[in-house]
Amino acid sequence: MTTDAETIDQNAAARILLAAADRLIATQADAISAAARLIADGLRGGGLIQAFATGHSRSITAEIVGRAGGLVPANALSIKDLVMYGGADPREILDPTVERDPALAQRILDLAELHPSDVFVITSNSGGNGSVVELARLAKAGGHPVIAITSAEHSRQITSRHPSGQRLFELADVVIDNGSPRGDATLELPTGVRITPTSSLTGVLIAQLMVTEVCGLLLAAGADVPVLVSANVPEGDAHNEALFARYGSRLRPSEP
Repeated sequence: MTTDAETIDQNAAARILLAAADRLIATQADAISAAARLIADGLRGGGLIQAFATGHSRSITAEIVGRAGGLVPANALSIKDLVMYGGADPREILDPTVERDPALAQRILDLAELHPSDVFVITSNSGGNGSVVELARLAKAGGHPVIAITSAEHSRQITSRHPSGQRLFELADVVIDNGSPRGDATLELPTGVRITPTSSLTGVLIAQLMVTEVCGLLLAAGADVPVLVSANVPEGDAHNEALFARYGSRLRPSEP
């Protein structure tokens, strides 16, 4: 969307973001429902959600994992696990381009305690970085369903950084298109650069719609719905600790 300086304001951004949300709801309902079914089946089978992302896409993982009002059986997998759980030197992961390295994926999975019924939710706007593609490949090879949250427009226009040439959407069992344009940002400044990215807003919306539908499916099946209560209400700690105990060491503690 190209505009001039006089019309670049919060109203312009609001119109873009609201349109992105409306478009997502109109086009991705079936994909979100399919993803919810995979997750509900996995949770009923004793599995967890294993959510992975790099860069800014980690904000969507944070909306799925350790979220008050969200599901307890969910882990956040991250490149920083190599430091937090694997003893790697922090300097190894401080280069923002390290997400392009496919070799990191196996090391990340080696630190996770996986269950056969675990379901992977992998978020990447571009869907082409090596660690993202390789982690999806390894999850699929291990028999786990893979749900991708990605931009179809962006991903189809790039060359994968994975040696296979594959992109995330080509590996996933369910692809949820966040609707973001190539490069993510939408509102063009007079200088030619763009601002107002949409993938975070649509990603959070996807996460909440998906989790809500999972809870509905669990209720309809007569299954327990393990929901995290805010730790900042008096009853939160006792409620949550009882749920955490069910999953033992498989469930990682959330970061403060």
